[in-house]
Amino acid sequence: MRVFETKVQELKNDVLREVAALAWEDRLTTGILDIPEKIVPGPDATMRCCIYKERAVVSQRVKMALGGDKSNPCVVEVMEVACDECPVSAITVGPACRGCIATRCVHVCPREAISVVNHRAEIDQSKCIACGKCTSACPYGAITKNLRPCERGCKGDAISMGENKKAAINNDKCISCGTCVYQCPFGAIMDKSFLVDVVQMLRGAERWGYHVYAAVAPAIAGQFAPATLGQVVAGLKALGFHGVYEVALGADMVAREESGELLEKGMLASSCCPAFVDYVEKNFPNQADLISHTPSPMVMIGKHIKKVDPLAKVVFIGPCVAKKKEFRLGKTMGAIDCVLTFEELYPLFESRGVYIEAIEPAVLDDATGFGRAFAHSGGVSAAVAEALAEKGVAKEEFELKAVPCSGIEACKLAFLKAGRNVLDGNFIEGMACDGGCVQGAGIIIRSPKNQMEVDKHAKEAAGRTIQTVLEESEK
Repeated sequence: MRVFETKVQELKNDVLREVAALAWEDRLTTGILDIPEKIVPGPDATMRCCIYKERAVVSQRVKMALGGDKSNPCVVEVMEVACDECPVSAITVGPACRGCIATRCVHVCPREAISVVNHRAEIDQSKCIACGKCTSACPYGAITKNLRPCERGCKGDAISMGENKKAAINNDKCISCGTCVYQCPFGAIMDKSFLVDVVQMLRGAERWGYHVYAAVAPAIAGQFAPATLGQVVAGLKALGFHGVYEVALGADMVAREESGELLEKGMLASSCCPAFVDYVEKNFPNQADLISHTPSPMVMIGKHIKKVDPLAKVVFIGPCVAKKKEFRLGKTMGAIDCVLTFEELYPLFESRGVYIEAIEPAVLDDATGFGRAFAHSGGVSAAVAEALAEKGVAKEEFELKAVPCSGIEACKLAFLKAGRNVLDGNFIEGMACDGGCVQGAGIIIRSPKNQMEVDKHAKEAAGRTIQTVLEESEK
């Protein structure tokens, strides 16, 4: 059994494995109701108040493993039965309150929600609007604002406390970055899975005469340790994938196209991260034209695979939850047929008894180190710089001034500056996840070591030029 970082990941893995196993055996309709009791056999509860609550949570996770609420366009959903342990009072008074006579907290409150009772400030939660003015006014720091982890993690302000005191997602603001999925300590928010679709696709390949390819994102480096990337590739073929491609090759294609687009327009923002693109379109619509018209690396590699093999169906496998939304919205132009995260690939291996650590490794060596480095912040900018250099663009002719933005807050700042014409740069590299794709919501292992593994993977392709790799791919 793999040692995951959290119990939430273990539970998610167990549910996905059981659902995938039933899908392989074509027993979903007869066996799906047995999963909660199989995962939570009892008689003692280990995570919740009782085994019945635990089984109810597992049932909700099974639903998400089957694609969730089909009427909800968002790829992340709150499982209300699991969302019940976080504090419901946003503003609270702590023991440091001295009952001072200044009562700044009382005077600053716009809703008269604070009063002093028995020499201690008290908050009427029915009046409080959680504006936070009292927290700044208290000289003792006795009043604190408690944000739920999901709210604190959501930089798009898409999560709030609903009327039933459960977390609620505003689809008009949600960018599907998946941060809330990782941040929730109770696993009450989960990304919808299309694992069953992939299983059915693999099962039907021989019968219907098509070929299923896996397109693997470069952030996979080190994610399945101690197994090597070559063993992961061999494992994918053991599952029934006809072939495996590096999405990094698609990144090389993007670097070539975006470098030309940057030269033409003079100012550009990257299009690789769908959560970043969604954030800009929703929050800076007047500046959305800065976003590159070049499709993402996922789309580019999908188009390439289908050009090489007209019988191809392509499954993107990466660290990103937002890629699911990019796929579902039809933005892939038919280039991608399904999306899985690394978290979902592991139970897929388990469901078929594929132990990748024991497999003879296969070779996957399609791209440059620049394409592979797209996985971390700054990688896109470096690749675009390389593409410009390979085109013979002199610094005197055009100077690239990259602004790598790691995380939504940095992206927001860059666009605010760009809107006021004070941004010192001409290429905004936007990554919704802090650190880039190496810290995406769908990864298995979350560590600063992730970037080191990607850098090591990139160095293995050192010496190759983008132009040479692309010419070879087109033969």
